Amino acid sequence: MRFIYFLFLLGLTSSGFAQELVSNRQRDIVFRAVNVIPMDRERVIENQTVVVRNGKIAAIGDVGRVTVSKDALVIDAAGKYLTPGWAEIHAHVPPIDDIEPMKEVLTLYLANGITTIRGMLGHPKHLELRSKINSGEILGPHFYATGPSFNGQTVKTAARGAEMVREQKAAGYDFLKLHPGLTNETFPAIARTAQEVGIPFVGHVSFNVGVWRAIDAHYSTIDHLDGFIEAITPGSDTLAEPETGLFGSWIGYRADPALIPKLVKALSDNKIRVVPTQALAERWLSPLPAGAFTDDPEMKYMKPKDVQNWVNAKNTYMGNPNFSKEHAEKLVQIRRKLIYECQKNGVELLLGSDAPQIFNVPGFSIHHEMKYMVDAGLTPYETLRTGTVNVAAYLKKADSGIVKAGNVSDLVLLSGNPLKDIGQTRNIEGVMIGTNWLSKAYIQQELKKLEKN
Repeated sequence: MRFIYFLFLLGLTSSGFAQELVSNRQRDIVFRAVNVIPMDRERVIENQTVVVRNGKIAAIGDVGRVTVSKDALVIDAAGKYLTPGWAEIHAHVPPIDDIEPMKEVLTLYLANGITTIRGMLGHPKHLELRSKINSGEILGPHFYATGPSFNGQTVKTAARGAEMVREQKAAGYDFLKLHPGLTNETFPAIARTAQEVGIPFVGHVSFNVGVWRAIDAHYSTIDHLDGFIEAITPGSDTLAEPETGLFGSWIGYRADPALIPKLVKALSDNKIRVVPTQALAERWLSPLPAGAFTDDPEMKYMKPKDVQNWVNAKNTYMGNPNFSKEHAEKLVQIRRKLIYECQKNGVELLLGSDAPQIFNVPGFSIHHEMKYMVDAGLTPYETLRTGTVNVAAYLKKADSGIVKAGNVSDLVLLSGNPLKDIGQTRNIEGVMIGTNWLSKAYIQQELKKLEKN
């Protein structure tokens, strides 16, 4: 069961450029009379002129006080809001030999204001994709690549685990992706070797390893809250893996909130980041039926057979003898509490939704994720930080995550203020990625090409 969800892969096609895609290598791009949400603290700076030049924010200032070149492309942004681009730190790009189908996923991410992604099921072709994005040959978000999966099938011995670490470090991957099935023999060898060669490991916590060993081993990020439910549920250590369910779905109703502080303190003390992917739980593992999601507008960008596979997976989950609506609702609620307590107690959260997975369409699912984080008790500002400031700090990108002069021009223009209503993140008027301005017209044109039904 724990392996099912990451095996859904896309068969995708590429899309091209259009007249509405403007590169500012040719001229400055200016946002006029825009309200800036800089993200250095919770505030809006109204009626600003923002000048973008060669992939950087060249100037910000009050309207009328910033010099604008005569040949600049001036975007009338009166009444609109400019914010840093967001990250999808648990993204999936097709792990296949053909680079062309990957471009569709990149378009879906960019169309939704996502300017940085971390691919989480790696493939050697992703290294080429990363290179072509960096060179500008392919239009896409900044791409960080994990290597092929470390799991119970690919790592049978400690020696093989250590060897795979060295292979992936030498190949040039940014992270190692850990999946279920690792043991107390193979996991320590992977973690030790990763620390020796200097490559971070991220992702799942294998059942036989458990979250406490994962914390002690200094995961770079723990994703999905994997192992958290087991850690706060009395008696879980006496159960076999099938009895606990995916991410503790069968035992979450018995979780003890009084045990959360110990877990959160350990995460904070060891500076381990957490990628909740709450959208996966709220859509797949919730008590809501498949029909609650199949009519979402973004489903038209998925092949009908992929949507049907998602429906089947949802129905299989709800048809399990261990499932009940009451228990599923309690699982969602305890996960929300875990997210809130992490935020409140200094555990750095990173924005990620795990797409394309069950009812999570690439790009669009990040907006669901942000809503679910607000539902968990975070403010819109705290939620937006998880995909901007926190990610910039995590990736050690000092010139990213905040709108200010000198920083990279990865920006999203919105029609409404997301600090007041997180749902405004969906109302995108355009996206700036490096030297490229993607107007609303361009985005709509490209999305139209990607419709499957």
